[in-house]
Amino acid sequence: MKIGELAVASATQIETIRFYEREGLIPTPGRSAGNYRLYDDSHVQRLIFIRRCRGLDMALDEIRTLLRFIDQPGADCGEVNQVLDDHIGHVAKRIQELRALEVELRDLRSRCQSTSPGQACAILRELNHPQVGELAPRPASDVHTHVGAVHRRKAGVNS
Repeated sequence: MKIGELAVASATQIETIRFYEREGLIPTPGRSAGNYRLYDDSHVQRLIFIRRCRGLDMALDEIRTLLRFIDQPGADCGEVNQVLDDHIGHVAKRIQELRALEVELRDLRSRCQSTSPGQACAILRELNHPQVGELAPRPASDVHTHVGAVHRRKAGVNS
């Protein structure tokens, strides 16, 4: 099947398929006489697996590790358990960060109860000129994104 058919069969956008191919998550397909990529059912299954993992908010390195175990079905699955345990820890940490963010946003929202025209919006004023110690920007090391800071992998786990 060609890439468009693979996209439909796996519910994956063509650019995403190409990205996963470049990242080595799906094997390089064969080529037709006309130099079109030719995919088969194994590509569909692998993409469905990857999409399921991404739906669970797993990072590409975690997926790589899991795919390695799919490719070696007789291997001990202890590392698979470790990947999931680590991911659960990342999710728990992100939940804590999101709760702290919610508190910060609620605090910011509570600063302005007015909707009257002509009055300076306290929220915008605070965002533009925070008081020392109040809603000041967090240092970059404290700002987390899922993949960036929360999902940094330990040495030896990335493969």
